[in-house]
Amino acid sequence: MGLFQDDFYSTKVTKRRRGFGLARKERENWPRSRRSRGLSTLQIATISSVISAFVAVLLFSTITGLPASGKQPPAVSAFHSNQVDSTADPYERLVQAAAKVRPTVVSIMNYKDERKGKSSLEESALGSGVIFKKNKGQAFIITNNHVIEGAQELEVVTVSGEMKKAKLVGADKVNDIAILAVDDKNIQEVAEMGDSRQLRLGETVLAIGNPLGLGDTLTSGIVSYTNRVVPVSLNQDGVYDWEQEVIQTDAAINEGNSGGALVDLNGKVIGINTMKISDTGVEGLGFAIPVDQVMKTVDELMTHGKIARPYIGIYSMDLNNSYAPLEEDQLKELKLPSGVKDGVVVLDAIGPAQEAGLQLNDVIVKFNDTPIPTTLEMKKFLYDKVKIGDTVKVTFYRDGKEQTTNVKLAEKPDQ
Repeated sequence: MGLFQDDFYSTKVTKRRRGFGLARKERENWPRSRRSRGLSTLQIATISSVISAFVAVLLFSTITGLPASGKQPPAVSAFHSNQVDSTADPYERLVQAAAKVRPTVVSIMNYKDERKGKSSLEESALGSGVIFKKNKGQAFIITNNHVIEGAQELEVVTVSGEMKKAKLVGADKVNDIAILAVDDKNIQEVAEMGDSRQLRLGETVLAIGNPLGLGDTLTSGIVSYTNRVVPVSLNQDGVYDWEQEVIQTDAAINEGNSGGALVDLNGKVIGINTMKISDTGVEGLGFAIPVDQVMKTVDELMTHGKIARPYIGIYSMDLNNSYAPLEEDQLKELKLPSGVKDGVVVLDAIGPAQEAGLQLNDVIVKFNDTPIPTTLEMKKFLYDKVKIGDTVKVTFYRDGKEQTTNVKLAEKPDQ
């Protein structure tokens, strides 16, 4: 199927056919008294044809704004008298948006095993990126952290096919954003960033990237949901320990699209493609990080090379986890009061937590009197509510007794 053949854009009944339908109705309602005056079949057919043509031309003139005389003044809307821009045509807007962004989207090669050389694609990963800035002889590229993770060497392929060595400027695992830099020779265009807060449900979008190694690939769809919250596993261990706010789209996003651009019909980047749900019987569930979130992370990565976050020094598991519930004997060992159903069980305490006296099997239930029912809520509190150097009052249970301690938060070490 061609790129622009979906039903979202196609008009199933043309204006000419709609005009013909009205003329036919007019003909069927022709007064019987006229048909009884001895008109021949040929005369009736001739009159009907003339009326049909007249109605069709009149209807066409009304819809398009063109006069029946055949003269063609500047096009006007059927509803407003304002001049119509050529971009009002959705087909043309798709073409123009793609042409605007296409030169700014690159393919990224992540060579994970330097010993086997670049020829070993089995030991490399593919992804996409978006050129967003040029400065002092360098071009800067946004991509996903998981695209460049574990790289021994990185290369970027521009839309013209030119290969460039890339260096990592900064990366953040939590927000899944990374910044690369390449020399800006022969790079003329940078992407224009839009406003993801203005997105509307059903808005048409384009996804541009490098799916399955097929660089410079374009797909189209709509915004299925503007601010979907999906659980993610930061450590890729199957345990959901973070939540990501994303734009949901049915534009095809496949392996290798990660880090590419999600674009509106104005040719502005409104998201960075990051993931899809892939399962039997599932399709049309792709996700992109909203560009407003992306650029906040980008600004800090450009300045510091990383995102500085508070760190408490706890490895934990949830007391009440429906996916991995504690065994009965494990619960008994904690000696919790019957009313304590939620909290975070300490598996190991290092750094600030160890210095504050926390230890194995302590069950944390509050930070500064704010309930902490899960590890996810603990991370949200640390990342959103406090900063490095703050002191947090931790309420916990040990051997069935409620206790408190103060923990001075340090900066999260690089992993």
